[in-house]
Amino acid sequence: MIKETNNGLIATIKISPNAKKNEIIKTDTELKIKITAQPIDGKANKALIEFLSKTFKIPKTSISIIKGETSKEKTILLSVTDKEKIENLKKYL
Repeated sequence: MIKETNNGLIATIKISPNAKKNEIIKTDTELKIKITAQPIDGKANKALIEFLSKTFKIPKTSISIIKGETSKEKTILLSVTDKEKIENLKKYL
């Protein structure tokens, strides 16, 4: 689900577009993120990056989707090197 690398954290998530509100749902087996945006023309991906940026207080440029651009299952890279931020992210994710 989450792996720490030299570049930051890599997380595998499942996205649910068209949700009533933006939220993170953590279960034993997966990390699900609900996004209010529709999955049209990359709007859901853009909304996902904005939501993660605001939630974790990291720049949007530090978040990238490295796998699953058009899929509900995505692999994201959070380019964070600050140990304190990494530990904070691990608690959330």
